[in-house]
Amino acid sequence: MSDFENLSGNDKELQEFLMIEKQKAQVNAQIHEFNEICWEKCIGKPSTKLDHATETCLSNCVDRFIDTSLLITQRFAQMLQKQSGGM
Repeated sequence: MSDFENLSGNDKELQEFLMIEKQKAQVNAQIHEFNEICWEKCIGKPSTKLDHATETCLSNCVDRFIDTSLLITQRFAQMLQKQSGGM
């Protein structure tokens, strides 16, 4: 029963742990998503080495994916601020 008595003291630590794990899962999901998108866009036929054009394509694709993700995230944050400010 003593484990449950200290539960409220550990709530903040548990919440922080869960938040970090959720963020890790989101990053992994994004990596998986841009791997799929950029692979389809940039890789013609698999080989043992990436040529310069393929490397450039992959780099640009990932950069654009990250830029777009950040832009969408910022836009949602702005919308939430406007909604919370208007209430």
